[in-house]
Amino acid sequence: MPVKAIICDFGGVLTSPLMDAFVAFQDETGITLEQLGVAMVRGQEQLGAHPLFELECGRISEEAFLDLLRDGFEADLGHRPELHRFAETYMDALHPNEEMIELMREISSRHRMALLTNNVREWEPLWRAKLPVDEIFETVVDSAFVGMRKPDPEIYELTLSRLRDGGGIEPGECLFVDDTLVNCEAARELGWLAVHHTDNAASIPEIRSHLGD
Repeated sequence: MPVKAIICDFGGVLTSPLMDAFVAFQDETGITLEQLGVAMVRGQEQLGAHPLFELECGRISEEAFLDLLRDGFEADLGHRPELHRFAETYMDALHPNEEMIELMREISSRHRMALLTNNVREWEPLWRAKLPVDEIFETVVDSAFVGMRKPDPEIYELTLSRLRDGGGIEPGECLFVDDTLVNCEAARELGWLAVHHTDNAASIPEIRSHLGD
């Protein structure tokens, strides 16, 4: 069954690895990744749900998320850090993956294209500025605006339904590209093909192979 649609992730696929952004946060603030993890756990205890997941589903604001982190950091740091440049520090560390972007631009002339991202509502202007989103992708499914996130099956089904508005596409005709393995496994469980992106040298030939290039 030939591939008709490409569904691609944003961060870590069309950009440099996401870990670079967390390292930049550590370098900018002096707060270690371990301390960030502990603050997330404390935030989950306070909120009753994982704060990052709630942020990415648009159920809490960026400021509410940062307040939870400030509360979590206070016990270790002895003060509440401002974190006023959290988004800028994170996004500035992500650089366009030009080789993958050019591949997506090339194949967009002959395939249906969707961008499926777990993201933050307030960050949309920042991440969209990094690549020609609307030039390449006919639809964008952003977790923060639809109230669900990968690897929830519903967000994959929503993406497919939007692509189907322009013609019939079956799950086996979808190729999903993501840098997070659990997200790829969720896509495969729905009958999609999936490429777990680790680096361009491995992923680009695999994508081309699925497309018969």
